[in-house]
Amino acid sequence: MEKTWNNKAWFMVLPVLLLVAFSAVIPLMTVVNYSVQDTFGNNQFFWAGTEWFTEILQSERFHSALIRNLVFSLIILAIEVPLGIIIALNMPRKGLGVPVCLVLMALPLLIPWNVVGTIWQVFGRVDIGLLGHTLESLGINYNYVQNPMHAWFTVILMDVWHWTSLVVLLCYAGLVSIPDAFYQAAKIDGASRWAVFRYIQLPKMNRVLLIAVLLRFMDSFMIYTEPFVVTGGGPGNSTTFLSIDLVKVAIGQFDLGPAAAMSIVYFLIILLLSWVFYTVMTNYDAER
Repeated sequence: MEKTWNNKAWFMVLPVLLLVAFSAVIPLMTVVNYSVQDTFGNNQFFWAGTEWFTEILQSERFHSALIRNLVFSLIILAIEVPLGIIIALNMPRKGLGVPVCLVLMALPLLIPWNVVGTIWQVFGRVDIGLLGHTLESLGINYNYVQNPMHAWFTVILMDVWHWTSLVVLLCYAGLVSIPDAFYQAAKIDGASRWAVFRYIQLPKMNRVLLIAVLLRFMDSFMIYTEPFVVTGGGPGNSTTFLSIDLVKVAIGQFDLGPAAAMSIVYFLIILLLSWVFYTVMTNYDAER
């Protein structure tokens, strides 16, 4: 019997396709168009070919911002993923504590990014901020505006406070899906706490951990608003990540061609690294 196809279903997804085309595809094609041309105003464009891509890939400024981005993302993953797992493991599974903990974990995620930056900008000030005043009272000469190490410490601490909750909630969702029979069997076998975590809890969290790592990597690699509000990319260029540098080139210098080329390279790097993370973690899970 020959299978019949109902092409009317395409009309149901047509609004979504149009919305995606308007919000993503058309702007992307515009960026591609700018990346191979140059303009001096008056809406006049001149063909530049791959000139901007060559300039960006050979730029020491781009390389420095890329290294800062990679270091920041690796630090964030190294802190937030283990910390999120530990917090999720210690959250209650039953009783009144469950909704209380879930609400507390969700609160930082509900705060807009620019508000988070403003909060930590004030929080880190020595004169009126709790963090800055406390460190100053302990004899630590803390100043995130002038000291690059202090600026990095503030930005990392801010991101950990803001986004660790996402890892916690994802890990907690994986933990609560584990049937009680698994724990009962482990108790009968006399399994240790580490054995329960390694052979029961961690395998059940593999999928959500993959999502958590990918989301946190992409978010941390694309971070812009929070460090821009807190440090403005300074002191100097110590916290100037690729996103901040891209905005400086596009809006500050109004170099649309180099900015478009940088944005495409930026997008391809995120895509490539996310694919590497996904491939490595899924292959590791398959081997296990």
